[in-house]
Amino acid sequence: MGELFELKRPQEAAPLFEGWQETMIWSCLQGVMGRIYADALEKPASAAALLGDFCFLAGKPNRELVLYGPERREFLILVPGNGGWAELIETCHGAQAKKVVRYAFHKEADGFDREFLQTAADGLPEEYTLRMMDEALFRRCGEIKWCRDWVSQYENYKMYQRYGLGAVILKDGEPVSGASSYSGYRGGIEIEIDTREDYRRQGLAFVCGAKLILECRRRGWYPSWDAQNPWSAALARKLGYRPACEYTAYEVIKHREI
Repeated sequence: MGELFELKRPQEAAPLFEGWQETMIWSCLQGVMGRIYADALEKPASAAALLGDFCFLAGKPNRELVLYGPERREFLILVPGNGGWAELIETCHGAQAKKVVRYAFHKEADGFDREFLQTAADGLPEEYTLRMMDEALFRRCGEIKWCRDWVSQYENYKMYQRYGLGAVILKDGEPVSGASSYSGYRGGIEIEIDTREDYRRQGLAFVCGAKLILECRRRGWYPSWDAQNPWSAALARKLGYRPACEYTAYEVIKHREI
């Protein structure tokens, strides 16, 4: 069995991820958050960028890297860089790996209609309050299971202030919908958006998504969007994102019923 190494100089793996337009990989390569593991400390042939629930696999397919993340986590989304990685994931994890389709979008900084987004952000019904994420909200969201991912990749609020941004809709002082940074990199964020189940289908995600995009652009940041499902993809298109492609990922869950 080959040995794996955590790269202290993440840029050593940059050639393996070249051309991959994925901000979570950029976060890892920049050393902002996440980690990169590889088969060698210098000039690796295989690498995995691991951040939160995501693991991106690049270079030569490597069994140890395919097994590494899921051995330590109950849930992980493996994204293969090529067909060889996909075959290896299926071989190593079998029925524990659920093959899914995700939706990528072009990263076009000037592709947003700011007037349209401002109208959307201003259209919140009076019974709700829209606030940008502050320290009190950061702590509160971290305590709530359904919206924890808005802040969970940040060690503390100071780190969030530097690399994160979020817009939260409140009802009676409690979060009911929001758009925040799942992760951050130098130049932008990866958006995580959700609405509490009993407040869905009221257009709240559209409002907070529009607000977050506007605030990102005011900072000169790019608000990256990667959709897990057709609903998220439709919302992205409504907000002004242009579809790039569909791609395959594998959701690996330990003890999945089979």
